[in-house]
Amino acid sequence: MRVIVLVKATEDSERGIARTPETMALMAAMGRFNDELQEAGILVSGDGLRPSSDGKRVAFDGPDRTVIDGPFPAVRELVAGFWLWNVRDLDEAVAWVKRCPNPMPGPSEIEIRPLYEMEDWV
Repeated sequence: MRVIVLVKATEDSERGIARTPETMALMAAMGRFNDELQEAGILVSGDGLRPSSDGKRVAFDGPDRTVIDGPFPAVRELVAGFWLWNVRDLDEAVAWVKRCPNPMPGPSEIEIRPLYEMEDWV
């Protein structure tokens, strides 16, 4: 089963990365966790996203397209990073997320979403 694991954005992540001892320690801890994921054979891909102020959205309405510049509102609904994992089931994904270091300096959330597989469509 493939899942996407979404690290939800916070006010801190939307400010961007400041190279402080705290953030460098957090990055090292996340690096060790990524190594564990890779050694377990479940890590397919993953990365951090730049703040939404560096991004754009394209809104669709019939044939019309509107480009919206970041930053985007509702910070808690944004994504700051992701992993793509190949796991046995959602329980295994939850177990791995529980082992993850807190990805942010303060309170944070990680969301796990299964991807559609070809057999879901036939």
